[in-house]
Amino acid sequence: MTIPALAFNVDVLFRRAQNAMLWLLAALHILLLASLFLVLGSLSEADAATPACGGENLLADLKAEKPGLYEEILSEGSRVPNGKGLFWKVEKTGIAPSYLLGTMHVSDPRVLKMPPGAAEAQAEASTIVIESDEILDEKKATAALLSKPELTMFTDGSSIEKLLPREDVALLEEGLKQRGIPLAAVSRMKPWMLMAFVSLPPCELARKAQNAAFLDKKIATDAIAAGKQVKGLETLAEQLSTMAAIPMDLHLKSLVETIKLGSRMEDVFETMTELYLSEDIGLTMPLLKAVAPDGTDDQSGYGEFEELVVVKRNQLMAERAAPILTEGGAFIAVGALHLPGEQGLVELLREQGFKVTRVE
Repeated sequence: MTIPALAFNVDVLFRRAQNAMLWLLAALHILLLASLFLVLGSLSEADAATPACGGENLLADLKAEKPGLYEEILSEGSRVPNGKGLFWKVEKTGIAPSYLLGTMHVSDPRVLKMPPGAAEAQAEASTIVIESDEILDEKKATAALLSKPELTMFTDGSSIEKLLPREDVALLEEGLKQRGIPLAAVSRMKPWMLMAFVSLPPCELARKAQNAAFLDKKIATDAIAAGKQVKGLETLAEQLSTMAAIPMDLHLKSLVETIKLGSRMEDVFETMTELYLSEDIGLTMPLLKAVAPDGTDDQSGYGEFEELVVVKRNQLMAERAAPILTEGGAFIAVGALHLPGEQGLVELLREQGFKVTRVE
């Protein structure tokens, strides 16, 4: 059995892409955790040879097929507070300025190149802050995972085969097989861990197999090399607990739809990357909402995702960042999705009395 390269119409394509993009936004950092497991570690050097990256921006399809909807997305995105920009200056009278950078948790060389002024601000900062400083120590990260196996594995005798219909199990088995991973070896992994093996485009998967640094880790390791203090705003267990709190149905749906997308997952990844590179972070949520399938269940799932993965984590990050920012001279790097919106970090820090302005 093979997964056919389907000629998707724009509606089917975007409905499937919406689920995949939701998961990527929620859990790109989970790829970092999954890479600690033996599956990626078992790839041979030949398997790990980095292929050329491909993919096209899906917004171009939408612009051509549904120009009205495309314009609506642009219009809504333009109204998102702080929706444009990746790099922000954080100030308060009497305190040395700090900086806030939105990142993307991938090793794409385009993403590793920070916006103008960010490298200089990083070099001058006395404290570097990332989402979780546990990523600096693989032994520590692994210990954190093993201490709570229920967050990554089914520990109740269940398995992915028991949760999916037979035809979806066959799709999953074939999708994993194409990546050199037998289903039997990972069948007791939670779906958010399995997604790490089917959602990455080949070029990013190969870079991960070669232990290439993603932007957040590069920032942190550079800081350690320079003798700077590195702090985290969350623990890995907290991040995994957030994933576990998302309804299982949404995880399973995202897993199956991602496999059905096949090679077009490269388009999803490229779309996310180009939104990041153009600093149009505010377009992300309007895009997902616009292409979501009709139906209260999907809308409910989306709302729960936004509350758990975006709003609550933003509030926690802002609370933990406040005392660090009060000391001054900090450089904070977190996923770019956490910056925009009424409940984004930029607005939450302003509510704490900081002046936050975009660095252009």
